[in-house]
Amino acid sequence: MDLGLKGRWALVCAASKGLGAGCAEALVGEGCHVVITARGSEALAATAARLRLLNPAVQVLTVAGDIATPEARAAALAACPQIDILINNAGGPPPGDFRDWDRAAWLAAIDANMLTPIELIKATVDAMAARGFGRVINITSGAVKAPIDVLGLSNGARSGLTGFVAGLARQPALAGRNVTINNLLPGAFETERLHKTFAAGAAKTGLSSQDFAAKRRAGIPAQRFGSAAEFGAICAMLCSEQAGYLTGQNILLDGGAYPGVY
Repeated sequence: MDLGLKGRWALVCAASKGLGAGCAEALVGEGCHVVITARGSEALAATAARLRLLNPAVQVLTVAGDIATPEARAAALAACPQIDILINNAGGPPPGDFRDWDRAAWLAAIDANMLTPIELIKATVDAMAARGFGRVINITSGAVKAPIDVLGLSNGARSGLTGFVAGLARQPALAGRNVTINNLLPGAFETERLHKTFAAGAAKTGLSSQDFAAKRRAGIPAQRFGSAAEFGAICAMLCSEQAGYLTGQNILLDGGAYPGVY
């Protein structure tokens, strides 16, 4: 299926590796030009080189910096001739116990995982609406539906973003102009973040990281962890021309791990 994305411009945040890189790869494969951001310039450059080889017909631009800062956001927005697709993504806050988190830790989590996506949405959606096409995907977490005890900072900040998007996505000025805003909720995917979470969980339970990972894997009906490539493919589908009637939704990708009906 042709997703209708050829020639579109996408801004993909935190895209040097992991799920962000998976999304950028899928969009480039569909013919999107991309601006990718990350804090580490070396990893970012390596990913950009790989994307250019994947599809030499598209432009791949890089902006190194912490997207949670106003300076990096301004640079990323300026690098993109226009933004048809916005993929909001940021590294999650560290795991731990809420008794150890001070106000600064909470504000940092909220800034990176709630306020930064909102700022980027604010900067882009009205222009999308004026052009009659726009797709915003917020990469949040399966923990929004099934909270993980050691990820309290993430649970709180991402749930705040989820609530905000639920209202914004339904504004007729956006939804009525073919601008959709959806959240992708990853479960256990093979990323550095996953292994850090396993290490924290292992320390709490007394298991080794390997045994903790095996226990987590056994609890997933798919009996495996997800890949960044399959996550990116779903992201590209949600960005497609065909997905214009899908907005304000939380799409859970977890191999069936969440046991609820809704």
